[in-house]
Amino acid sequence: MASKFLLLFKPFQRFTLEVKKPARKPSFKRKIAWTFGILSLYLVMLNIPLVGVPSDEGTDPFFAMRAILASQRGSLAELGIGPIVTAGLIMQLLVGSQIIKVDFSNSEERALYTGTQKILAVLMTIFEALAYILGGAYGEDIGFEASILILVQLLVAGFIILLMDEIIQKGYGLGSGISLFIAASVSFNIFDGMFSLSPEPSGGFNWYRGCILAFFQAIFSDDPNATLSTPFSRVGRTPDLIGLLATIVVFAVVIYVDSIKIEIPVQHSQYKMPARYPIKFLYTSNIPVILVSALFANIYFISNLMWNNWKSAASGLKYFLVRFFGTWEDISGGTGSQQLAPVTGLASYTTAPYGPEQIAKYPVNAIIYLVLMVALCGIFSRIWIDTAGMSSKNVAKQLLDANMQIPGFRRNPRIVEKYLERYIPTAAWLGGFFIGVLAAFADFLGALGTGTGILLTTGILRQYYEIFASEQVSETVPALAGFLGLK
Repeated sequence: MASKFLLLFKPFQRFTLEVKKPARKPSFKRKIAWTFGILSLYLVMLNIPLVGVPSDEGTDPFFAMRAILASQRGSLAELGIGPIVTAGLIMQLLVGSQIIKVDFSNSEERALYTGTQKILAVLMTIFEALAYILGGAYGEDIGFEASILILVQLLVAGFIILLMDEIIQKGYGLGSGISLFIAASVSFNIFDGMFSLSPEPSGGFNWYRGCILAFFQAIFSDDPNATLSTPFSRVGRTPDLIGLLATIVVFAVVIYVDSIKIEIPVQHSQYKMPARYPIKFLYTSNIPVILVSALFANIYFISNLMWNNWKSAASGLKYFLVRFFGTWEDISGGTGSQQLAPVTGLASYTTAPYGPEQIAKYPVNAIIYLVLMVALCGIFSRIWIDTAGMSSKNVAKQLLDANMQIPGFRRNPRIVEKYLERYIPTAAWLGGFFIGVLAAFADFLGALGTGTGILLTTGILRQYYEIFASEQVSETVPALAGFLGLK
């Protein structure tokens, strides 16, 4: 029987729009068209400003996380994928901690789970939109009418983003909307970090923001203030060449590590055809980083909200909460626009120190951030295999249902599950730990698009490469596609 928690949301699911699966599988070209169309619409939303928002007022609590949230300050996509990912995180934590129990093999319970997650995403959109407005993200005195107008825009845009993600996931497009939006956002940030023409004054010289353009400025400029060392290491979150190098290294490491796998020998029970079942070292791919990023982003957001409203509190509960979640200060170093960041409290431990200077200034924060990132990535990776049907029990069932068996072992679900237990949980833990270490160190070195963003984008591009390959097989050799389970 479904959990009482899921049944609580069942009456409300009829009020949410649902995208039906296509009656017939769309062609590869049609999927590409849908994917490109939805991505184009999302990019348009990123560049349409919210009506009623003063362009020169307010703070940006998510400036450090815009890339991985696929959002843009002051646009219709202000909240990005944050509400969707946060709703998914909440459901994962509830299932992983056994607070709610879901039988994912039961289609009815699976539908209830998905519907509940969608409702939570809508609720998170409302919560985050209200928090932005009440927290002063658009200025302190924007007025009641403007507040309502902004709220309506954010709610409608958030619901459209939710539907766009569902359209792709239901089979009309390729991959998932969340992955697509993250990859596009991070890619744009990397390009912007290399070639942006925006001015970044520093050391008496008007540098370009793009690190490659700044490098050529240093080479060809006659100004004595245009030192060659500046483009390699810059203050605050201004892109530099060390960050670009870190970006390239992370990309290469992820591509290499993603190919590491253990191959378990299997064979068809009737025809005795030998084959191998691969278990990747990065068994859960980039999912742990997405979930940890969502958790950290919400802590970051709550801390900024409290700081903006209660920073003047001298005692009492408000004072305690501000100190617990974090105090903020400008880390721009006096160059360019103000860049507030948490320097004490919980938010400072869940925000990566950006570059060697910040690490040297806040070494304890850096160490705690590293430990939290690694530990939580491992934990979420382990939880994910149970909730996503990737556990030893699920894989054993899939193999037996396909009439496959492990040579030398009986075709008994428990025996096969016990054999797989040697590898799958270990791969989930170690893969999660490794991805956490890599993301943290890339952030420490100031990777363009953030270390987490690079990690996610690399994995997403790899997944899209595999999707394209499987779709082409399905189109060109239908019989082989059916045999491989690609239909």
